[in-house]
Amino acid sequence: MTTTRVVLVGGGYAGVLAANRLSQRSDLDIILVNPRPMFVERIRLHQLVAGNDDAVEDYADILTDRAELVVDSAQRIDVAGHRLRLASGASLGYDHLVYAVGSTAPVPATVPGAAEHAWPLGEWESAQRLAERLAQIPLQAPIVVVGGGLTGIEAASEWAELGRNVTLVTGVLGPSLANDGRRSVTKRLRKLGVSVVENATVSQVAGNRITLRDGTELPSAVTVWTAGFGVPTLATDSGLSTDALGRLLTDETLTSIDDPSIIAAGDAASPSAQPLRMSCQLAMPLASHAADTLLARLDGKEPTYLNPASVGQCISLGRHAGTIQMSHLNDEALPLHIGGRLAATIKESVCKGTLSFLAKEARKPGSYFWPRGGKRQKRYQLHRPPARLRGTQNVATDD
Repeated sequence: MTTTRVVLVGGGYAGVLAANRLSQRSDLDIILVNPRPMFVERIRLHQLVAGNDDAVEDYADILTDRAELVVDSAQRIDVAGHRLRLASGASLGYDHLVYAVGSTAPVPATVPGAAEHAWPLGEWESAQRLAERLAQIPLQAPIVVVGGGLTGIEAASEWAELGRNVTLVTGVLGPSLANDGRRSVTKRLRKLGVSVVENATVSQVAGNRITLRDGTELPSAVTVWTAGFGVPTLATDSGLSTDALGRLLTDETLTSIDDPSIIAAGDAASPSAQPLRMSCQLAMPLASHAADTLLARLDGKEPTYLNPASVGQCISLGRHAGTIQMSHLNDEALPLHIGGRLAATIKESVCKGTLSFLAKEARKPGSYFWPRGGKRQKRYQLHRPPARLRGTQNVATDD
């Protein structure tokens, strides 16, 4: 029997779900490339630092046994030659490639002292280093968390609940939340003793303090940077068309606008240069859609357009409280939320359920499903991007 080789780059939520879903076909040779031998639960990295979760899972429990795991880092995609070059010096040929490299959380080089003194949180290795650093300082030593998005809120809450002295510095607290949801988060942060400094911009980071743009200095034994997302540079380094952040430009089937053999999934995809919010919640529907696009093509069918729906944002505020921000299908926050211990229970169920979805898809590929956007919630553009976007590099976005 002739087999088709599919190489998936990235073993996070999107890569694993796509690999599992592709195993519906027995004539596929599925190879998953990931730099680590274990699956990392990025949504639990703040818990890893707190010491109440290891934030990892064995691939044997969530990845189809049809997939071969290659522990290596991708360095370049040879688009013309259909080969993936690896850091080890090896290379993998492919018939189709699923680009699921995910996102990163870099410390900005533009803020003086940040690269030398700020601690990132977005990767397993950086979270491990941060946990070791916090173990070296007294419980009441000042910690500054820079960034008031969901990652910053969860990190500040988790560590404050342990008795840590935490200050959260941000422009806007919870910018993706509705007013009631933001008030719920603010109330819990206050109860945990977190000092929130809003409308602030960090101008400098030193080993024992940070300086704000207005000249205010805040003591900081450890400065944790959670502001902003980035993506790996693999697509850009490989000469593929990307948006301004480096996400792979695709049409609404998640197919690269440069090469129909490359399909994107998760945070590193930019369909019609209008990417969805970077999150586990949306990465998994994108992964399923990417797999379905490839399966449709292999069956000689026309792939459908992307139209996922959001249902809300789940925020843990320590182990005993949380906020569930409900949303419209288009990911716009509704004036409706759930708070307190019930929200914490829901959030924990969602985290556990995410792994359960992956494991179920491994056992029964094709079983995963997700909410669809309605007609009035359709995305910006449900067809291939305009000619001005095709074959161009680093196209700016409006997001």
